[in-house]
Amino acid sequence: MISGDALGVAIVYIYVAILLLISEKILSNYEVFSRKFLHIMVGNVLFVLPIFETRFAMTFLAAAPFIPLTFLMSPYSPIDIKDRISSSGHGLGLVYYAISWTVLAYLFFDKPWVIAVGIAAMSYGDGMASIIGIRYGKRKYNFLGDTKSIEGSIAMYITLIIVMWIALTFYNYVFSNIFSIPMNLIIVLIVPLVATVFEAITPKGLDNLTACFSAAFLYYIMTMVI
Repeated sequence: MISGDALGVAIVYIYVAILLLISEKILSNYEVFSRKFLHIMVGNVLFVLPIFETRFAMTFLAAAPFIPLTFLMSPYSPIDIKDRISSSGHGLGLVYYAISWTVLAYLFFDKPWVIAVGIAAMSYGDGMASIIGIRYGKRKYNFLGDTKSIEGSIAMYITLIIVMWIALTFYNYVFSNIFSIPMNLIIVLIVPLVATVFEAITPKGLDNLTACFSAAFLYYIMTMVI
């Protein structure tokens, strides 16, 4: 494993360990916020992606190991591991999170900005939808068994526009003054909208898959076609 990969793997694991410590210890009295804090802040790994030098390291050393780890901490684990954060909310939500990152890392290693768009959708986008929906959601709707709110969906859409713009600017894939370019503006408005719709209609924590993949694949298709 070469130096960039070693550094990337180390940063990911240390960063996630710090977030778990904060969630479990410092924010232990705020269960919902603690879980969403972890959900959102893990998304910052999108800024670490350029460090990796091989597809193998990013996919199978940094991302994939979190699939069994999060499953073992879920309510469906065959062994008894007490973890308040992972077992709250949708039981497999963090497992789907890890699966999404793994799949995108393998498919788009050479286009990390596409991975970043997907991660932003399932971390900041979905996380803010939940926080705002729980705190301020008054106008409820229910698709396929999950109750969500219009306020939460609006929060996701606006948040994802902002974070997606920041991520793409970070990767220098679009010009700094993105809003002076009509087509880039269209992409940054449409992709978050589609991801928000998928999050709204997807039940049982599966929105960590659908919001992520819909954003990443739509962004990739639109940039290839346009």
